[in-house]
Amino acid sequence: MDNELRLKFLSAPNTAGVYLMKDCSQRVIYIGKAKSLKKRLITYLSKDISVKTQALILKVCDIEFKLCPNESMALLLESALVHKYRPKYNVALRDDKSFPMVKITKDNFPAVYITRKRHNDGARYFGPYTSAGLLRQAMKTIRKNFPYLIYKQAPQEKRIDQSLGLSPGKEVGSKEYSKRIENISLLLQGNTDGLIRKLCKEMHERSDNTDFEGAAKIRDQISSLSVINEGIPFSCQRQGLGELKNLLKMQKIPKRIEAFDISDISGKEACGSMVSFYDGRPDKDNYRRFRIKTVTGINDYHMLREVIRRRYSRVLRGRLKLPNLIVIDGGRGHLSVVEKELKSLGIELPLLSIAKKEENIYIKGKKSPVKLDRYSSGLNLIRRIRDEAHRFALSYHHILRRKKIICR
Repeated sequence: MDNELRLKFLSAPNTAGVYLMKDCSQRVIYIGKAKSLKKRLITYLSKDISVKTQALILKVCDIEFKLCPNESMALLLESALVHKYRPKYNVALRDDKSFPMVKITKDNFPAVYITRKRHNDGARYFGPYTSAGLLRQAMKTIRKNFPYLIYKQAPQEKRIDQSLGLSPGKEVGSKEYSKRIENISLLLQGNTDGLIRKLCKEMHERSDNTDFEGAAKIRDQISSLSVINEGIPFSCQRQGLGELKNLLKMQKIPKRIEAFDISDISGKEACGSMVSFYDGRPDKDNYRRFRIKTVTGINDYHMLREVIRRRYSRVLRGRLKLPNLIVIDGGRGHLSVVEKELKSLGIELPLLSIAKKEENIYIKGKKSPVKLDRYSSGLNLIRRIRDEAHRFALSYHHILRRKKIICR
C-alpha cells in the first residue's frame, strides 16, 4: 500500500458509515460498513490480518467514504451499494440465502416486515442484510418517519401502534399510503437523495396550492430524514446552501458555517455554544462549549461578545481556517455585537442572525430584515442550524446546573 492510500485510511472520519474499496481502474471491489470508519480501516493496516484480507488490500488503489448517523442506517446503505456495484469480494452478502431481508407485500395497503425467505409471490424484497439486530433498529427509525402496517398484526397491537403514530389510521387513504410505501422503498434502496428531492418537490407543490398544513408535515419529514441521512449530501441541503449564497451575495456557497447561542436562566450558570456545519451537515467534532467567565447577571450581548472573542482569538492564534458564514440566534442587536467584536479582531466575514418569533433574517450591511418563504430550503437550513446551536447550549447549561446541585 502506498503512502497516499495509507493516509486516506488513517484520516477516515470517526463516525458510522460505509467504505468503498476500489481497484486501479476505479472499479468497486469491496464494500463494508462500520460503527467507526476510522477504527475499522486502521485494522486493515495491521500485520495480523488474514491471508484473504491481504489479497484484497493488495488490489486496493483508492477508497471512498459515505457517512451515516449510526451503524443501523449504514447497514441499509451497505446492502443497497452491494446490489448496485456487485463487488467481487462481497461474496457472502451477494450469495448467502440465510440473511434477513425486508418484504413489502403486494396488497392495496402493503405490509412491511423482516423475513428470511424469498417467495415468487409478487412482493418486493430488499436485502439481504448482514445483521438482523441492526436491521430491526433501522426499520424502527424508518417507521417513526413513515408509519406502515405490520404483517398479520393483532387488532389490539394495531390500535396501540396507531396511537403511537407508528401505523396509519383510517384517515390515510390508499393513494397517500402508496406514496409512503414508495418513500420507504427509496430509503431501502439507499436512494435518500432521490427521496429528499421527491419530498421537496411535493412540499413546494402543496405550499403553492395553499395546503400549508400538508407542506409543514412534509417539511418535518425532511427534517427527520436529515437525522437518518446525516453526513450524506442531498438536494435540499445543496439548494439551501445555494439560497444562502444568493441571499448574502457570496461568490461561493458557504461550505463551513458556525452558529452561536447563549443559554442562561436569570444569569445563572450561563454558557454559550458553537456548532459547526460542513456542506449543510453537522460536523460534531468541531462543536465547542463556553462557560461564561467575565459577565455576571443577565446580559446576552456581553455574553455573546465574550464567546465570539474567545472563539476567534483562538482561531487566529492557531492559524485555523475561518468559517464561510456565521449564524447568530437573535435579532439586529445580537448581529451588531458580533460584527463589532469581529471587527476589533480584524476579521471580516458574512454574518446573519435569525430572530426567534417572526424568524426575520438580519444580514450584515442591511438595515431592514429579510423575510424568507417559510418553506424555502434556505430558511429550513438556517432553522436547523439555529435549533442545533440552541439544543447544544441548553444541554451544556443543564450539565452545569446538575454539577452545581451535586456540589451543594
